[in-house]
Amino acid sequence: MADDTGDSEDPNAAEQYHLQVTPDDVADAVLLPGNPERVAKVVAGWDDSEVVADHREYRTATGTVEDTPISVTSTGIGSPSAAIAIEELARVGADTVIRVGSCGGLTAETEVGDLIITSGAVRQEGTSDDYARGDYPAVADREVVAALVAAAEELGYPYHVGLTMSSDTFYPGQERPGFEEYLPADMEGLVQELRSLNVLNIEMEASAILTVSSVYGLRAGAVCSVYANRATGEFRVEGERRAADCASLAVHYLARMDEIKAAAGAEHWHPGLSLE
Repeated sequence: MADDTGDSEDPNAAEQYHLQVTPDDVADAVLLPGNPERVAKVVAGWDDSEVVADHREYRTATGTVEDTPISVTSTGIGSPSAAIAIEELARVGADTVIRVGSCGGLTAETEVGDLIITSGAVRQEGTSDDYARGDYPAVADREVVAALVAAAEELGYPYHVGLTMSSDTFYPGQERPGFEEYLPADMEGLVQELRSLNVLNIEMEASAILTVSSVYGLRAGAVCSVYANRATGEFRVEGERRAADCASLAVHYLARMDEIKAAAGAEHWHPGLSLE
């Protein structure tokens, strides 16, 4: 008799369908760049690494940073594929994810090459709507934010902390004219509106990553290098390694936070516990 539940999951529960990873392949903490080619640039700053899976837009490598286990999985462009990565990483045991990418800064102060560490995100993408009601916030885990700030300080990288807007499109959804200068009327003035709301940057994955992770009880955050400055018109691929180095060191700090919490019998890390 046919199963009438409607389930059509891959029967191979150990190896995930899209990422093609197993629980033995992935560390507890995973960095999430978009471009698969960026994986090699991320692991270049690690102590060691090995590519453990490579399928479609999803390339995964695992290694160590400061003797801390760490993984990286590319997600491709946009929130739908990023949500698939979160789903399958969670199923193989990951509990911490950090988006590592590029973005457009919205103010003159967010200069090309600077890092923007996301504290929360405007959900102007549709993927997270499938996971949570519209007024559910996309908020970064505070320990992840603290670790990213500590890492940026340690590395001496210029950084900003604040709100991010995630869009489903690179062109009209970010108030960039599309083909033949097409721009929907409701997108005109978007950048200025976001500035007035103290939003620092625009990218395409953070709000879905934060929302899905919160729903599943995962620690999540995001750090992006500014490539485009929407106030000055500058565009340069600069600081590409900064976000990766910052996130990698942050994973080491998060592992240290966990050790300190366990030793102190504390549920949450706070500045009074230090990182020493």
